[in-house]
Amino acid sequence: MANLIKNGRVLADRWHALDASGALPASGDVVVPLVVWLAERDALLARESGVGVMLLPNDEPAVLAPDLARLGVVSVHFPTFTDGRGYSTARLLRERYGYRGELRAVGDVLRDQLFYLSRVGFDAFALRDDQDAESAVAALSDFSEAYQASVERPQPLFRRRIAH
Repeated sequence: MANLIKNGRVLADRWHALDASGALPASGDVVVPLVVWLAERDALLARESGVGVMLLPNDEPAVLAPDLARLGVVSVHFPTFTDGRGYSTARLLRERYGYRGELRAVGDVLRDQLFYLSRVGFDAFALRDDQDAESAVAALSDFSEAYQASVERPQPLFRRRIAH
């Protein structure tokens, strides 16, 4: 099992990510691509183990809105670290669609992105293989304050200061 950073800790990943051509195992928690979810939704929901969905950059998160409460995890794939569409997807899932479950960044995810990924709502990170998860945890506290509003702090700094 791969290491995963979740809620600021390194854990063993219990979820198995499948691609569109992979056979569904009889048991165990799985994360399937959106195309598989759309084709096999009822069968996946009937499983006794957990189910999650992986969104690719071109996938529309709105199609998951009716089922978000049933998903144990939503993974958002970053094909390259320069592709920022996943940031928008995360913010939409958290703010517009009210997703409260695990939101995981996967793919070309680097230590330097973790602070910013957490600001848009990610709470779990599957780092690229050449990244050290233990040392990357420190990235979540690289900055003590942020000026802008975010998913984790909806009011910008100047509003928070006025309130005190």
